[in-house]
Amino acid sequence: MSAATVAAPPDARERLQRRTIRVLLLSQVFAGAGLAAGVSVGALLAQDMLGSTGSSGLPTALFTLGSAVAAMLVGRASQRSGRRAGLAAGYAVGAVGGAGVVLAAAIDSVPLLFAALVLYGSGTATNLQARYAGGDLADRSGRARAMSTVLVATTLGAVVGPNLTDPTGALAEAIGVRALAGPFMLATVAYAAAGAAVAVLLRPDPLLTARRWAADDLAAAPAGTAPAASDATPRAVLFAGAAMVITQAVMVAIMTMTPVHMHDHGHGLGASGLVISIHIAAMYLPSPLSGHLVDRYGRRAVLSGGGAVLLAAGLVAGVAPADSTVLLAVGLALLGFGWSLGLAAGTAMVTDAAPLDRRAQIQGAVDVSVAVAGATGGLASGYVVASFGYTALSLTGGVLGLLLLPIVVRLGAEARR
Repeated sequence: MSAATVAAPPDARERLQRRTIRVLLLSQVFAGAGLAAGVSVGALLAQDMLGSTGSSGLPTALFTLGSAVAAMLVGRASQRSGRRAGLAAGYAVGAVGGAGVVLAAAIDSVPLLFAALVLYGSGTATNLQARYAGGDLADRSGRARAMSTVLVATTLGAVVGPNLTDPTGALAEAIGVRALAGPFMLATVAYAAAGAAVAVLLRPDPLLTARRWAADDLAAAPAGTAPAASDATPRAVLFAGAAMVITQAVMVAIMTMTPVHMHDHGHGLGASGLVISIHIAAMYLPSPLSGHLVDRYGRRAVLSGGGAVLLAAGLVAGVAPADSTVLLAVGLALLGFGWSLGLAAGTAMVTDAAPLDRRAQIQGAVDVSVAVAGATGGLASGYVVASFGYTALSLTGGVLGLLLLPIVVRLGAEARR
């Protein structure tokens, strides 16, 4: 047997997995700061430039639409050339988008703002695609925890980012730009740093290495043996993707309009930034716990729990008095945790069902649907609030979270086939 076909020993695989996770964690710290800009002030910037609350959901719709296109392109690039190439390119485009938003605010150009927000969405998509890289070298028993761990590093940048709204706004004003464009200046630098970290340090590439190891394992296997068959089915990919679609739509819709709701009721940028920081922390900080629960108790059980938490989030945010920062923070924290549970379970199920030779492409396609759901939720949220109010939006979102339960039932039926 040639050296080329000798499977890598377990300790070498474990060392490379640990290194891969460390590099991804570093890149996610930067990416989290880039992500937070659009979440915390994107709607307010649009409201300021367009003069309409009903259009304030457009930024989230545009950058999540951009993230849909980017998810497909990053998935294809990763499939063809590996995770390093796909992730680095995605972050670079996000940085260009952030710079475009700053320029649009400086020259008061709404068309440029819209185009730049689409490009900015590439960073959001790439941020989520990075979680798949954490699972390429992990076995099924620890896959959800590995992928979820990658997301936890987003917390640091995402929590710090919104709380830099005031200082970055002051910097923007000092150079003659709207204060609300300040966080996008930070996003530009942050996404560029994330792309550089991946491009330089993510070597060897985890997806390409996983393919090589799979081929080596097959070549080293005794004659007449075959790899264990997966118990997942193509329909399982569809149901798992649908679960992530619902989770994303509910989360984005409520999250998008919370800063606008708070602004319209007298809260300052600092208060809304704090609430969004808490929300994003609740999305990403519990990620290792969410992944552990998925590996320990099963994909379907955790998905059911995610639906229940989303319902609770909608109820709390919906009944919270407009002047209560504390209750709005609690509602947004529950919203973030429900999203974390749904994403961890759905991501693990999709990865379980995706053959290694088509894994990145399938994952990218699923994330396209997730991003489109986010765009739809963000776009619709502004008009729902303008027509019916924030309470109606939050309560409706919570009820929609219960749609995860029939999906769990269908996934159980697929598993028994």
